[in-house]
Amino acid sequence: MDTNEFYNKVIIITGASSGIGKDLAFRLARLGARVVLAARRLEKLTELKHQIKESGGEAISVQTDMTAKDQVTHLVDTTLNKWHRIDILICNAGQYIQRSIAESNQSDFDRSFDVNFYGSYHVVRETVPHMIRQKSGHIVFINSLDAKKGIVGDAPYVAAKTALDGFADVLRQEVKSMGIRVSTVFPGRVDTPMIQDLDVPWISRKISVAKVTDAVIRGIMKNKPVIVVPKLFFPLGALNDTFPRVMDWFYHKFHLEGSHRNNAKGNQ
Repeated sequence: MDTNEFYNKVIIITGASSGIGKDLAFRLARLGARVVLAARRLEKLTELKHQIKESGGEAISVQTDMTAKDQVTHLVDTTLNKWHRIDILICNAGQYIQRSIAESNQSDFDRSFDVNFYGSYHVVRETVPHMIRQKSGHIVFINSLDAKKGIVGDAPYVAAKTALDGFADVLRQEVKSMGIRVSTVFPGRVDTPMIQDLDVPWISRKISVAKVTDAVIRGIMKNKPVIVVPKLFFPLGALNDTFPRVMDWFYHKFHLEGSHRNNAKGNQ
């Protein structure tokens, strides 16, 4: 794989303190990128920054709550003050917020949209004008297969991720003529701290973070608009649109919602 594309590129990664974001930061720094680490947990970010620098990479960390507009503005301004451009934005920050619809209230959906939709929206709105001036850039959304087929009990999370899918689809069309590329990644269950307490059936077994990272890097290099991991789930959305009752039965039959250990809900 020719990885020269990432050399000296300035890449903002949100949700960089763990999971997919952390692994992407390590991998891209090794490929010569200048990575900007954004997340709420400053200690984790600082530790990751030091690890990247010790391995010969370039990184800065910016403590950022992606739901706070002023902090997102500070993240973008800090990046531009340091390296004067933004080549790639990876919107990875997210939170798995679950609640059955009957038991839910608006605050569950507000919280999910704040993190899983508006967290990406704010940083995109801050970044796109700079990419337009550069006449180049690549925006990557780490979404979820839940946006293609909702899982029982996940309504707040699914609603926000579905909105993010539609937003990315429109954005890709609007900025194409401006030299900006947009990719959306739809992973299945990923073995990260976000769902560490969730036991899932074999047919929906958790995939490794490395597998998702590999797919993201390949997708950026090939300018893929849609990246599904694992690939066998690529037709999921079309199947659900064509045979919704069959897909409902399939998800129910194999209990794809999984179960939480000690009956604890996975709101994180």
